[in-house]
Amino acid sequence: MSLFGDGLEAAVHKAFTRPIPKSAGAQMRYLVKQLKGTRAVAQMLRISQRTVERYVKDQIKKPRPDLAARLEREVKRRWQPQVRARARQRAATTGGIVIDTRARLGYTAPIGSTDESRIRHLTVALPPQHAARLFDAQQADAGDQQLQQIVAEGLKEVYFQDGGRRAGSLDEVRFTDIEHLAFEL
Repeated sequence: MSLFGDGLEAAVHKAFTRPIPKSAGAQMRYLVKQLKGTRAVAQMLRISQRTVERYVKDQIKKPRPDLAARLEREVKRRWQPQVRARARQRAATTGGIVIDTRARLGYTAPIGSTDESRIRHLTVALPPQHAARLFDAQQADAGDQQLQQIVAEGLKEVYFQDGGRRAGSLDEVRFTDIEHLAFEL
């Protein structure tokens, strides 16, 4: 996936009310129930249908590391869809999203201003409309570059321009060399 997409998913996962199943057998049974059959699970995980059946019956208990990672990722993608949808909806309508980042930020502005980019550590609460744009773009399978652009526009409006109270002539914010990025709903 991507830095921004993974960060948004991690923020949404914090809204879960119950942890995902721990054992490989329980995770496999959950996926079989969600996808309505062992064949679909086998194709998705790139293993044989018989192997899926053996996990379901707890005949195999410990998957190899690459399969364990794929299994957990697929369970997390499908776990508590209503809770996930409510968290996104709340962020997009009332709550907004908090971005904590350490990155190189600069901007394009008229001649005479100090527009040189520098490493900054920012924790900024973006309003709901920016959260809505981020989640809409993520749902539309937007790339990391597009998500990064949406975050940069949000930082421009909220941090640099302070909601229109300053730096009105700011054209574009450059958001590069990201060292740390975390989202919070």
